[in-house]
Amino acid sequence: MQYLHAALVLHSTGKEISEKGIEAIIKAAGGKPDESKIKTLVASLSSINIDEAIKGASLMTAVVPRTSESIKDVKDAAVTEEEEKDEEEGDDLGLSSLFG
Repeated sequence: MQYLHAALVLHSTGKEISEKGIEAIIKAAGGKPDESKIKTLVASLSSINIDEAIKGASLMTAVVPRTSESIKDVKDAAVTEEEEKDEEEGDDLGLSSLFG
């Protein structure tokens, strides 16, 4: 993750995302750069429009709260169904209810 952050710092300051640039940022932060990870990241980012990727990420974060709320609604519905099921099963007062 630190390598990606370093690349984003370079991008946001208008500098070229290069192996030397990422290495310098990692060293400045007190880390030990891994050359293979840096090379892989620089190669991967060369084919990506970072500004477009950031815009896409912003849209995804805008959707997350709605999704979280939907998950909460589904969980609440499941709990309600379980409670109703437990109540229905509790109506059977036969001998089998003593043994689960």
